[in-house]
Amino acid sequence: MARDAFHNAVKVALQKDNWTITADPLQIKFGKLDLYIDLGAEQVIGAEQNGQKIAIEIKSFLGQSAVTEFHRAIGQFISYRDVLRVVEPERVLYLAVPQLIYDDFFKVQELAQLVVQTNQIKIMVYNPVLETIVQWIN
Repeated sequence: MARDAFHNAVKVALQKDNWTITADPLQIKFGKLDLYIDLGAEQVIGAEQNGQKIAIEIKSFLGQSAVTEFHRAIGQFISYRDVLRVVEPERVLYLAVPQLIYDDFFKVQELAQLVVQTNQIKIMVYNPVLETIVQWIN
């Protein structure tokens, strides 16, 4: 299975942010399909509280067209999110997007803003060089 160019940077960023990687990749069976979300992670919020579970679909947006990459990422995200709602409803899916792409495309393009808002896309913005999480957007 091919990994995104920034897979390891996102994994390290999550670990720096006190997330425990529980699946790499997170395999989800749905009907006759085996789906693979890039990462599954958990974080214990408090000693006596239930842990928070997330899944991360990592995108690098290194293709020639940001719009094409955006369409591919959103379609994949929505499919995975819908399946997770059925098979692991406690797990929240995030789309991991590099900071440069977030700043230059997601924040300024009306199409991206409309689609993200309408479809309630949760985004994790990461810095692939520093291997850090810049922002969680719910």
